[in-house]
Amino acid sequence: MDYNEFLNWTRGTALQIALVIFIFGVTLRLLEIYLLGRKKDYFVSRGSRFSGGTRTIFSRFMPEKTTLNRTAFIVIAGYVFHLGFFIVLLFFIPHIQFFKAALGIEWGGLPTPIISAVTMITMLAMLALLINRLTHPVLRFLSTGADFLVWTVIFLPLLTGYLTVYHLFLPYSLMLALHILSVEILLIVFPFTKLMHTFTLFLARWYTGANAAQRGVEL
Repeated sequence: MDYNEFLNWTRGTALQIALVIFIFGVTLRLLEIYLLGRKKDYFVSRGSRFSGGTRTIFSRFMPEKTTLNRTAFIVIAGYVFHLGFFIVLLFFIPHIQFFKAALGIEWGGLPTPIISAVTMITMLAMLALLINRLTHPVLRFLSTGADFLVWTVIFLPLLTGYLTVYHLFLPYSLMLALHILSVEILLIVFPFTKLMHTFTLFLARWYTGANAAQRGVEL
């Protein structure tokens, strides 16, 4: 079987389709939020919306002490998973080369052994969170199929990427194609699931902080 033909398809047509769906979906979701609008304020502003919103974006990166005490495992594993994923995405040299070809910009990367270690740690954190979700009665009750779908489409690019780098299990060209395909599936699913919080998280934080500052409330 000619795996190169499949690889070329994932690098070409499939990638174009995934990017179109991703851009269209994200734009649509952000437009929906914008069209919701907000009620007109009739009170005298007591603080700067801009500074309040900006301050809240950064202050909320650290969890409150009470939250950390109650759910330390989930908080720590969640931070490890998110940070690790973005390190792999943004500092693996082949990824940087892709961004350079697509956007015309580049930056320094990390050595492959470091990226591999971060990938393993990230996958272990994700597996730990999955096991906790499956074994915790409340979390298991609250979990939906969409939650497990999101976990899967994030985990697969990490797994297939690691297997590709070390030429494990399948021929290199096939594993690379599967890795690219897993990323494309992630892009397609992204705008229509909880993954959209990657964008809306900062909008929500800014809006909350801006409204609080305008009312003279310190968050």
